[in-house]
Amino acid sequence: MGHPRVLLADDHTLVLEAFRNLLEPEFDIVGTVSDGRALLLMAPPLKPDVIVLDTGMPHLGGLEAGTELKKLLPCTKLVVVTMNEDSSIAHEATRLWASAYLLKKSAGSELIHAIREALLGRTYVTPKLSQRLDQFIREPRPDRKRDLTAREREVLVLLAEGRTMREAAAVLHVTPRTVAFHKYRIMGDFGLKSNSDLVKFAIREGVSPPL
Repeated sequence: MGHPRVLLADDHTLVLEAFRNLLEPEFDIVGTVSDGRALLLMAPPLKPDVIVLDTGMPHLGGLEAGTELKKLLPCTKLVVVTMNEDSSIAHEATRLWASAYLLKKSAGSELIHAIREALLGRTYVTPKLSQRLDQFIREPRPDRKRDLTAREREVLVLLAEGRTMREAAAVLHVTPRTVAFHKYRIMGDFGLKSNSDLVKFAIREGVSPPL
């Protein structure tokens, strides 16, 4: 029986080379790709056992690519390795399509362990995030009012100031898709229907001055 087949996706060449060198003794690296759209084209014909992907790739972010990959390759395990430490992003990814979620500052041995766990049908989240993730696992879609996370408050402040999602993303050093994720999570959880509702909510929460 051959080694499990792994496809690597990251927009940094040095990261791809490091992952290849780390994983090749135990896994068969069937390809590397540097953007989300190319990943969606390359993955189906290769049919890898595992795809290791970042969330912040160009053209199509890893969060959106992961959703599409799960539809195209339901048996392939998707392992996220990212700099994004937002526990709500980790929750959504593992809830919907990811088998594992690690940070780029995790040890190399942790990535190997996460891939092994994914291949066994288990979900793995780095200990650096798992404790913060517990609140979302216990109550993933609370009906009652909840507190905003620190990142949600940052996003809310910037959007209430009239900034676009792209402008807010630049200020926070995240992708516009991450800002959109937080915006629509806030709107969904608090019953907001429009940008005007979002501004009024920001005022009620005390993160924006009255008009």
